[in-house]
Amino acid sequence: MESKTQCCTSDCCSEDHSNDKTVVTQAVKSQYGAVAASQLSNAHAGVRAVAEAFGYSTEELSSIPQAANMGLSCGNPTAIASIRDGETVVDLGSGGGLDVFLASQKVGVSGKAIGIDMTPEMIDRAKRSATEGGYANVEFHLATIDRTPLADNSADCVISNCVINLAPDKSAVFREIYRILKPDGRLAASDIALKKPLPDALKSNISAYVGCIAGAELIEDYVQQLRDAGFREVMVQDSKTDLNAYAKLENQSGCCSPAMSEGVSVTSRTVSSLAIAKSSCGCGSNTNTEREEGATLHTNLSDLLKRYDVNDYAASVKVFAIK
Repeated sequence: MESKTQCCTSDCCSEDHSNDKTVVTQAVKSQYGAVAASQLSNAHAGVRAVAEAFGYSTEELSSIPQAANMGLSCGNPTAIASIRDGETVVDLGSGGGLDVFLASQKVGVSGKAIGIDMTPEMIDRAKRSATEGGYANVEFHLATIDRTPLADNSADCVISNCVINLAPDKSAVFREIYRILKPDGRLAASDIALKKPLPDALKSNISAYVGCIAGAELIEDYVQQLRDAGFREVMVQDSKTDLNAYAKLENQSGCCSPAMSEGVSVTSRTVSSLAIAKSSCGCGSNTNTEREEGATLHTNLSDLLKRYDVNDYAASVKVFAIK
C-alpha cells in the first residue's frame, strides 16, 4: 500500500488543502486503500446495517460476494437506474464491486457490468471476488473517473455511489460520462451535494473532503454542470438522509464497527452515514501509524460534526440525467 500523504498526519488535517488536487487525490486513495485492505465485509452486522439503511435489501446483499460490501454507500443507484437485460452498465468509483455485481444480475449473460476505480487495492479486491464467484459478465479497470479506458458511446447506463463528490474536477467527470454513454443513455447516481455553502472549518478540512462533504458542489451548480456537459432531463433530488447521524453514535467507529451487535435496529436516521463515516476507516490498516492516522481522521471529523450540523449544509442526493 502506498504511503499516506503528509496532509493526513495528526498535525495537518485541519489545514486547508482542499484546492490542492494532488493532496486531495492522494488522501482519498490512501484512505480507501486502507478500507480495501481491511477485513470489513458483509460478514459484519454493522457493515450490512449501513448498506441496508441506504436502500439495499437483505436479499440484494446476500446475492453478492461478501467482500464486495464494505459499508461505503450513501444510496443504492441500481434501484433507480432501471437496468435492463443485455445492457452495458458502468460504475464509476466501483470500490469492492457492490453495485457492479448487482448490475451484473440485471444485465444477464448478454450484458456487461464494468467497474472503474482509481485505488489499486479496491480493484484487486473486486477482481478476486469476481474470479471466486465465477462472474463472466463483469470487468474492473484501474483508472480515474474523469479519464476512463472506455470507448465513446459504449455504455447504456452509468451509475456511481457517493464518489463524484470526491473528484477534484467534477465538470470533467460529467463530460466523461457523457462521452461514454450511448445516445439516450442515462446517468443514475447517489451522491452528496450542498444546500448552501460550507463554513470554512468544514470546507478547508481534508478529512471532511475525504468524508465526502468538503468536495461536494452546491445542488444548483451540480445541475448546471450536468447541463453544461450536454445532459437533458437533469434531476438532483434530496433523499432526506440524516448525514449528521455519525456524530450521535457513541463508541462506534462508523464503517469500522463490526462489533455492532447482530440484529441491531438501524435506519437511515440512526446509522453512521458513510458520507461521513467512510473517512474514518483506517482501522483496517496494517501498521500502527496507519491505525493512528485513521483514528485521528475519525476524531477530527467527529469534532467538526459536533460543532456543525452537516444537514444544514449538505444532502444525500439522487442524480438522474439523460444524454
